[in-house]
Amino acid sequence: MKSSAIFRSAAALAAASALALGSLGLAVPAQAAPPSGASWVVSMGDSYISGEGGRWAGNSSKAAQVDALGSGAYLDGGDRETTERCHRSTSAEVKIGVANALNLACSGAKTATYTNSKGYFKPGLDFYDDGKGNTGQALALQRFAAQNKVTAIAVSIGGNDLNFADVVTTCVTKFLGSSSWSPSYCKDDSSVKANFTPANTADVAAKISAGLKNVRSAMANAGYADSDYRIVMQNYPQPLPTSDKIPYQESGYSRQSTYGCGFWNADLDWAARTALPTINSTVSAGLAGAKLSNGSSLDVSKLFAGRELCATGTKKLNETSLSSWQSPGASDVSEWINEIRTVSTAFSDYYIQESLHPNYWGQLALRNCLRQAYQSGTGGACTGAGTGLTAAGEPKVKLG
Repeated sequence: MKSSAIFRSAAALAAASALALGSLGLAVPAQAAPPSGASWVVSMGDSYISGEGGRWAGNSSKAAQVDALGSGAYLDGGDRETTERCHRSTSAEVKIGVANALNLACSGAKTATYTNSKGYFKPGLDFYDDGKGNTGQALALQRFAAQNKVTAIAVSIGGNDLNFADVVTTCVTKFLGSSSWSPSYCKDDSSVKANFTPANTADVAAKISAGLKNVRSAMANAGYADSDYRIVMQNYPQPLPTSDKIPYQESGYSRQSTYGCGFWNADLDWAARTALPTINSTVSAGLAGAKLSNGSSLDVSKLFAGRELCATGTKKLNETSLSSWQSPGASDVSEWINEIRTVSTAFSDYYIQESLHPNYWGQLALRNCLRQAYQSGTGGACTGAGTGLTAAGEPKVKLG
């Protein structure tokens, strides 16, 4: 990143910080400029950037065959998770290597902090502080940035505000609960459709904008001007293929029970052609509404093309002649999305919340994309760039 885009005079920084803090009714910190030292990139948001699912390098009925990271995959606090069930994996994309990395994202996070029905704390893009160590991601960023030079922040947020997990659950339930001669589609379900109305998507876009403004305020509170760092807003990759690119028949239940992609064909097409574009347009609207002078978008919607869950040309690793995820060519034949698991199909080593998230290969592809965006200083769109792996062991990716 060019030094001219990173540094600004102390006087200008002090003025910018005072203006931002004054509007919040907060005192201006003694620090009048970002810290010196090594650069850090920070990831914020939800499961699609926290590293959820990053333990598994493909799908297999033999868990050991695709276990790339082992039982410590999500232990970002050494021998524990710093926030239980945030699933900040070792393979998370923020670990780009050309800068130090901090992962504040949390699986299940929404724009605002909440505690889910199972009692797990989910920090949002806000300044929540319960005084017991649980803080919102914006406050955590502010405290970290006051002591460390943050030069880029990658954000993925909005999917859970649109109830992504509930939509997936409804689609799989509809698939398992009806027959091919009389299918019941989730795309027609009133609870699903309610998430994608213009009114609701506009509301979620406003929440995304507010969250991004909180990120900016956190950095201002820590003594940064907008020109000292960048905010990269990432959208969501397509996790499932369209119905013409899936080799498994929709009749019977094997599409879910064996392959973990239990959607009717009509719902596959709706998910790819309506739901995902609506989610991603909501993300784009949220970024636009935040009016960030230092914001850019990173489009990863097509990054997994041909490597989606159950896509033609991919296989579960146990259905190939390859012995493990480390075998040459494993990344080329494997799916880059974790299969959907239910209570009846989950093995003891798997979490149901890992379902339909980028796996180890997906995380590394996203990492390659983010690194290129960080080094180029721009956003753009990432797509696959052929078979094989880079020298860093990552799928080949092109930023355009």
